[in-house]
Amino acid sequence: MMQNFEALTVEISENVATVSLNRPEKANALNGVLWNEIGQAFDALDEDDAVRAIILRGEGKHFSSGIDFMLIAELMASIASLPEGKKQETLRRRILGMQSSFTAAERCRKPVVVAIKGACVGGAIDLITACDIRYAVKDSRFSVKEVDLAIVADIGTLQRLPGLVGEGVCRELALTGRTFEGEEAKRLGLLNDVFEDEEALMEHVRGVAMQIAQKSPVTVRGVKQVLNYSRDHSVQDGLDYVATWNAAMLLSADAQEAVTATFDKRTPVFVD
Repeated sequence: MMQNFEALTVEISENVATVSLNRPEKANALNGVLWNEIGQAFDALDEDDAVRAIILRGEGKHFSSGIDFMLIAELMASIASLPEGKKQETLRRRILGMQSSFTAAERCRKPVVVAIKGACVGGAIDLITACDIRYAVKDSRFSVKEVDLAIVADIGTLQRLPGLVGEGVCRELALTGRTFEGEEAKRLGLLNDVFEDEEALMEHVRGVAMQIAQKSPVTVRGVKQVLNYSRDHSVQDGLDYVATWNAAMLLSADAQEAVTATFDKRTPVFVD
């Protein structure tokens, strides 16, 4: 059973989970509680057989305004009295823990579809680049903001964004911190598509998530895992990996049901 969260909500319907960042009064700024709960939620949804696809969104006007400055202050205060060496070691471990919370979206075997509106800056870019498919309202605002705070973005943007928009574009965005809107984000490759308003956005996002949820869950999980592996390895490594994967999975009950349904001219029914 899904736990109760303080700073986000999780709703599950028709094999689709909707995860909503829920600090609208703070523009869904990422404080310590929300940061930790994002990782906990994706880890839990990964283990929930009833969930086949996930929608990630933000309550209120914004997806997320990025890191809550109080989190930075709390983090610095928590290590201030530590001796040199221990201070740096502790800070490094805290950063690794924060990375893991967002990597949970990538680690989760269920595809994550993001719906973005309003602000999506700083740490929010780290989060959405760890997800699978991204859509937004046209006037959404994006910025790799960390450079303006004299911080090297350290939660995943500099590792994942180049694969989405290319090295040159990523370097420009990360080094200038400039703001760009939905249409440009789509043109650059950060977004799959943009929509006029939130209603149209959510209608499309739900449709995509439902379409994924109707596929073989074993196969969907396999596609995501093979894509992630292939992204981080050579073409030959990826081919070897998928050959091993299918050597085990081509004889699955889902594969048999898909073939039978095709011959019977009916919609296949897959068990959770």
